[in-house]
Amino acid sequence: MVRYDKKSADAGRKYIQDRRGRRTGAKAAGGVGGIGAILVILFQLFVGGGDPSAINFDQGAFGGQSAAVDQGAGQAIDPASDPEADTVEYMGFLMGDIQQTWQQIFDDAGLDYQETSLVIFTDNVSTNGCGSASSAVGPFYCPAPADRTVYIDLAFFNELSTRFGAPGDFAQAYVVAHEIGHHIQSVTNVSDQVRQAKEQDPANKNSYAILQELQADCYAGIWASSASARTTISGDPIIEVGDIQEGLRAAQAVGDDSIQGQSGMGINPETWTHGSADQRQKWFTVGLESGNPGDCDLAEISRQES
Repeated sequence: MVRYDKKSADAGRKYIQDRRGRRTGAKAAGGVGGIGAILVILFQLFVGGGDPSAINFDQGAFGGQSAAVDQGAGQAIDPASDPEADTVEYMGFLMGDIQQTWQQIFDDAGLDYQETSLVIFTDNVSTNGCGSASSAVGPFYCPAPADRTVYIDLAFFNELSTRFGAPGDFAQAYVVAHEIGHHIQSVTNVSDQVRQAKEQDPANKNSYAILQELQADCYAGIWASSASARTTISGDPIIEVGDIQEGLRAAQAVGDDSIQGQSGMGINPETWTHGSADQRQKWFTVGLESGNPGDCDLAEISRQES
């Protein structure tokens, strides 16, 4: 169980944009059908969503034309009656703690860290540079310069737990830490470098995508390493050994081979964009054990995975 104090969670709440009371309507002309389709889209995009900047969400997650319309701010959700209040509080802690970790890393390197935020939404959301998306795309990070924000429909965590066998609060932490890993790639220009490599060498674009995802997994491990060495203000360890196992199960569940097997598709490495279960666990573990972002270097990942 990940431990945190309410003061830290409240401090991190400033990084949360709660749009659950806001409705974004999406008119689909192609139809959306079944958990099978959701499995494919949800986990193709899960934990980094491939590269959302390269996806036209306005075409609809399942190929149907859609027109997303933001219907206003809506009513704020009363925390006293919010069934997701505990999860929202936990997201506040994670967003604050993960970013404090990266702030310190950047400070030590003499670099300026640019903060990101987390949008929590229900069903559909509009971004500021990556179009609109339904919750079927899973958690994603929009790297567009005007956005650079993480997006999550909290219902995703139920799916991760029940259908993919990766329950637990640290599994959720792995998701958020990985998405912030994509933010680190944006502020260090890695995302732009990968995008250029894909454009110049389209035949190998999936390989570049996998490297980017494995680096984000390694960055998630960097935060886990930091949290493992710290305690709450009451002296309790933030992370226990069992928490790490939850993270490894989550990394296994979102390997391309695991996803293809779960969805009934044949396992085809040529179509992978995120890496195998073993690769994802490996690079999360690299970050966890070293705590050194230099060990997550894209060139080193490429050398080891070639």
